[in-house]
Amino acid sequence: MFRLDGKVAVVTGGNGGIGLGMARGLTQAGAAVVIAARDEAKSSAAVSDLRALGTDCQAIRTDVTNEESVAALVRQTVAHFGRLDILINNAGVKIRLPVQELTLDQWHQVIDTNLTSAFMCSKAAYVHMKRAGSGKVINIGSMLSIFGAGFAPAYGASKGGIVQLTKSLAVAWARDNIQVNAVLPGWIDTELTQNTRREVQGLNDRVLSRSPAGRWGTPSDFEGIAVFLASEQSNFLTGTAIPVDGGYSSQV
Repeated sequence: MFRLDGKVAVVTGGNGGIGLGMARGLTQAGAAVVIAARDEAKSSAAVSDLRALGTDCQAIRTDVTNEESVAALVRQTVAHFGRLDILINNAGVKIRLPVQELTLDQWHQVIDTNLTSAFMCSKAAYVHMKRAGSGKVINIGSMLSIFGAGFAPAYGASKGGIVQLTKSLAVAWARDNIQVNAVLPGWIDTELTQNTRREVQGLNDRVLSRSPAGRWGTPSDFEGIAVFLASEQSNFLTGTAIPVDGGYSSQV
């Protein structure tokens, strides 16, 4: 029911963490995957991992904050595979500073990487999805799409914007049979959050005490939601923002 054989997906920032978890889910379901990221060595390792699952995977070095680089990503993907069916806008960066200490350049770095890139990648992919008569866009938000983020205001603003961009694209493209949804990760055990745990005393205990699931999430927790939102079984689901957080955002 949830097979993706013959489909082609681009995952930005897909060479690690949640992005690689989602890419792994798509690959296991039969999709070909393009990893779009800047770190070529890390992308090469990710592609080797994914190819071992039995489908064609490629890495394309991409700066998601640069419009021409994004256009080249889509152009090369279509040239190699002949189509583009699924886009996961996962690339992101976080700067942990209160607003009074955040520079304008740092603000733009976060907004451009997390939000503007999703706009540019979606716009570039749209023409190919429209021509094919279907498409799936999955945007990666955060629990900070829901909660305030005094320690990371630019990140929170970018992830709140992801939800509104998702809704706008969903409404605009529904008649083209393109579904656009967002996934809102909670506290996930990745390289990024491991650094945060070392920096913020007591964070691990606070997360565990608030999370009904009683654990941190892992990248593998995103394999299933990626396949569902990329499959035809989600064709009547669009404009949503789905928390994947072990119940964290449901806890009062």
